[in-house]
Amino acid sequence: MKPSTQRTLVRVLAGALALTPLIAGAQEAPVPTINAGDTAWMLTATALVLFMTIPGLALFYGGLVRAKNVLSILMQCFAITALVTVLWTIYGYSLAFGNGGALNSWIGGLDNLFLKGIGLTSIYGTQTIPESVFMTFQMTFAIITPALMVGAFAERMKFSALMWFMGLWLTLVYVPVAHWVWGGGFLGTLGVLDFAGGTVVHINAGIAGLVAAIVIGKRKGFPTTAMPPHNLGYTVIGASMLWVGWFGFNAGSELAADGVAGMAMAVTQIATATAALSWMFAEWWAHGKPSVLGIASGAVAGLVAITPASGTAGPMGAIAIGLAAGVLCFLASTKLKRKFGYDDALDVFGVHAVGGIVGAMLTGVFASAVLGGKGLAEGLTIVDQVIKQGIGVGTTLVYTAIASLIILKLVDWTIGLRVTEEQETEGLDLALHDERGYIL
Repeated sequence: MKPSTQRTLVRVLAGALALTPLIAGAQEAPVPTINAGDTAWMLTATALVLFMTIPGLALFYGGLVRAKNVLSILMQCFAITALVTVLWTIYGYSLAFGNGGALNSWIGGLDNLFLKGIGLTSIYGTQTIPESVFMTFQMTFAIITPALMVGAFAERMKFSALMWFMGLWLTLVYVPVAHWVWGGGFLGTLGVLDFAGGTVVHINAGIAGLVAAIVIGKRKGFPTTAMPPHNLGYTVIGASMLWVGWFGFNAGSELAADGVAGMAMAVTQIATATAALSWMFAEWWAHGKPSVLGIASGAVAGLVAITPASGTAGPMGAIAIGLAAGVLCFLASTKLKRKFGYDDALDVFGVHAVGGIVGAMLTGVFASAVLGGKGLAEGLTIVDQVIKQGIGVGTTLVYTAIASLIILKLVDWTIGLRVTEEQETEGLDLALHDERGYIL
């Protein structure tokens, strides 16, 4: 063989050997590995979301009720945190995020009962964080969603009824809806955008809270008797904690420390500030004075509305979503509530359901790259995406309302939902827990 031929053959063989790893890589997807930076961020985000419920939401709601009921609200938020943690560990996580096989469009499987199969090196899907961290992060979402509801029927539900209602509601409502959107179910497959919980958390809790408030009935004396918040200082502190914790809620939903998480944090801040101002100015114009409760409520409305859009909207979208949420949630919590006469004590429907709907629908608009967003799926127009968002909103509203009504009626027929008139007059702190919030 000629030397030139030998050299050519060597070059061909060397080239083939160099291409071998590339060919193998094209055939085999890289194995997911745990990333220390992503894991550190998600540990922080998980703690922030838990911080939103205890103490954030507990103080926000606790300050809004009358002094004789403050401990009952704190107790409800604390007990829900404990109850949901245990149920999520036993079966909630498995049904929400497990593979349901032929039924996966509707519900997950039972492979992870009692967190079976989740060890030190387990990773969820293609993520770069331990599955134990992902599971706990999602647990904090499952905790705050039913806790949001207690504001709608504050000061009048039996504690035993609350525990049964919340356990059943988590099982029959939250878990399926979370699976539909985030766990491989039909809404996620359809292309509904819900980055951090507009449908799963806020619309879900808001409509369920309204149904519960109507079923259980109005507070004694409502609406003729004045029932002002007993400590707005608590409420502002709680709202501030929610604002801070919400960065874990939204930026954490990227499940990584990257640019999407950074933009999610930015738009969360922008939308929240815009909504706080828009509610404040709407109230100032309507009532002549801006209130502390108003600006705090506006901030929460902005947090709610930007939640589904936080992974896809840009700064321009955040301002638009915040502006719309502040004004529309103000109207829903004042004029709409007065018009229909329902006793949503702490405006859960007005802020969370209405804010969630506003945010979910506008997500379909401001995800568009033309409006500064991340961009829609190839071939989709804004109208196409808005229709998908509408399907997600409508499905959640109808299913949750019907399922919540059935659960409430079941609890009422068995152990009863409402405290007695004497207990309500005395206050739930003493009547149900034999304690006082204040001993002066």
